[in-house]
Order: sequence, then C-alpha cells, then structure tokens
Amino acid sequence: MRPIRPKLAAVTFAAVLALTATACGEGENSAGDKPNLPTSLPNDGKITIPDDIKDRLKEHGVDLDKWRDGEWKNWDRDAWLREAKDYINPIIEGLWDPDRMRDAEKPEQPSDNDISGDQGVTDPTPARVQARPVQAPYRSTAPAAGKVFFDGPKGSMVCSATVVKDPKNPGKSNLVWTAGHCVHAGKNGGWYRNIAFVPSYNDRARPSAQLEAAPKEEVAPHGVWWGDWAQTSDRWIGEGATTGGRGAPYDFAVIHVTPEKGGTGKSLEETVGSALPVDFAAPAAPKIADLTATGYPAGPPFDGQRMFQCADKPGRLSVKAEQPTMYRIGCTMTAGSSGGGWVARGADGAPALVSNTSIGPASAGWLAGPRLGPEAKGIYEAVSGKFAGR
Repeated sequence: MRPIRPKLAAVTFAAVLALTATACGEGENSAGDKPNLPTSLPNDGKITIPDDIKDRLKEHGVDLDKWRDGEWKNWDRDAWLREAKDYINPIIEGLWDPDRMRDAEKPEQPSDNDISGDQGVTDPTPARVQARPVQAPYRSTAPAAGKVFFDGPKGSMVCSATVVKDPKNPGKSNLVWTAGHCVHAGKNGGWYRNIAFVPSYNDRARPSAQLEAAPKEEVAPHGVWWGDWAQTSDRWIGEGATTGGRGAPYDFAVIHVTPEKGGTGKSLEETVGSALPVDFAAPAAPKIADLTATGYPAGPPFDGQRMFQCADKPGRLSVKAEQPTMYRIGCTMTAGSSGGGWVARGADGAPALVSNTSIGPASAGWLAGPRLGPEAKGIYEAVSGKFAGR
C-alpha cells in the first residue's frame, strides 16, 4: 500500500519555505539547523521578506546575501524544517504561473509496496469503480475542490484539496483540507515549500493540448491562494511514510490561505461561493450508503489536468489493529488525487467532508482515507482559532 503520491515535475522552481504550524511536531527538532532556502529567485530576483521572518532566519545563522547568491541548495534530511517555528512561506508572486502549474503533473514511478490488510477490521477488496470526469465549469459543479501545488526535494508536485468551513469565521473561511503528506514529508522529512491552492483549477476542463494556450483566468479562475499556516497530525509527522501505509490513519492536514495579490477583500469561501462542513463524528463505514471522492489524478492514464470523481459504498481497511480503521472505496483515480475530499450526506441530508484520499495500491483499483476523529478535530479547531475574526 502506498500513499497516493504528490506528482513530480521535470522542472525545478525557486524554493521557499512556508509559514505553517504542526500540532506540536514530533520527531527531530531542527532548531539548530539552517533553514532550507530558495536556490534562485524568480524574474528580477526581488523578494520582499517581512522583518519578523528576517529575524527568525537570522536566528538560524542565515546570511541572506548568500541565500540570494544560491548557496542554499540541499534538501538533506538534517535540514528539513519540521516544527512550527521553522515553517516560513513568503508569497512569491507569479511563481505558480499556468506553465508551472501544468508542468507540475508528471508522476513519479508508482511504488510496488502494498500491505495485506489482514490486521484489525478489513472488508474484502472493493470492486473497481471507474473514475468519471466532473462536468465543467468546475466552479459551478464542484466549487469547493481544487489543487495544491508545492515544492519538494525532487521538484514541484501536486495534490488535491477542498475548501472547508471555518467555525470562527462563519461564511468567510480561508481554510483548505488536504492530506498530511501534501504538506509534510513525515518521519524522514519535514515541511514542503511554496504551498499554494488553486480552486477550480482548469475550470473548463481543457485537455492538455489546449491548456497550454488557455488564459490564466481559465487555469486559475479564482486566483492563486498561498498557505500562510498549516497543521498536520503529530502521528503523521512522527511515523508517516511513503510506503506500507505507515501513518495513513492520521494523514490529514488543514491549510489557512491568503490570496497571492491581496485579492478583493473577500475570503476564499466568499470568492468560490462554497465551503463544506467537516464531520468528525461520521458513521462507521457500514452505516454510510455512499461516499464521493474528488481529485485531480495525474498518474497514468490520467494527466492531472482535469477533475474526476468516484462514488461507492465504503468498506473498512485496517492498517494496524491498534489504529483507527480507514474508509475504503473502489476507485481508479491515481497519484495526484491525494488530499481530495471524501463527501457523504449527514443525518440532515446535507453533504459534509468525512475523509480525504490518502493511500491506494499500485494497481489503482481502490483508495483509502482516514476516518476523522478527535485529533483531526483538534487540528481543525486550532487553525480556525488562530485566525478567529480575521
């Protein structure tokens, strides 16, 4: 079993840190390490760094002149930024232009690793459900869905995500729900860089051949929203891995976003016209009639440019007997769909997010997502509370 991995691009972008927090950050403390910094700067090389961020960089012994000269180039394990105080994500305007977004779709080679699923409560492997394309325009048919773009050690990558409601800012949410492995590399790594969210990416569902000439208003109809804060679970940070399903029951994250160019003064929810509630007390799998997973699959036979969905009655998957049992559905979506929202109807008949895409087999016949409980709720409420009233 493997995470539905973020997709790898052939191009390399200016790398920058993202200003984010984890829910305490288990694992190594990188307080004594020098932060990973951009190896190059876009366009004319100008970037505005807020004074408070400059001070924090200086605490790490960073020479900003050397940074600008491209001295900081390595993503070695010791240099990963793991904890809240180390996560810095200044906006680089224009970094995620249409060409870079499109190029961030080329997939990694799929992992051959899988797990038997014979521990705990695990139902029979579900029948394959063919992913169906979402009808365009996406801002009308799936307005809360979009793509997450970010930089990792091997290049630029993508995931999927969902706009969710903010209890401390009703009607004005800037919160995005995705997978933990879309913001943090887990046990053997740290926070990714240049995290940004594009709602309704490729709004008109243009094929790749046409998307190259499409205006930015079609590629990013609501603009680019940068992550200025994020949290994932301690368990994902402490034990998450790219193979074997390790940490998968805790593979979720919340990102708080802000518009790249200052925006119109409207929140993300007001801009896209939608945000889903999150259900942290969703029924066990046997009591759910239907789940719909949404995402931008990028591994073959998909190309990452268009949105797809799978609907199925969920079963159960146990990665470890002592950990929460995950939801599992039949679905042919591949890498790139990670983090995409799983939606079910609650007791009141209204749709709510109950999970997100986390893992699946190399054969791409099914997907599994964590059942959201107290830890997920704590992360969600912490990010909401941090930005209460703003």
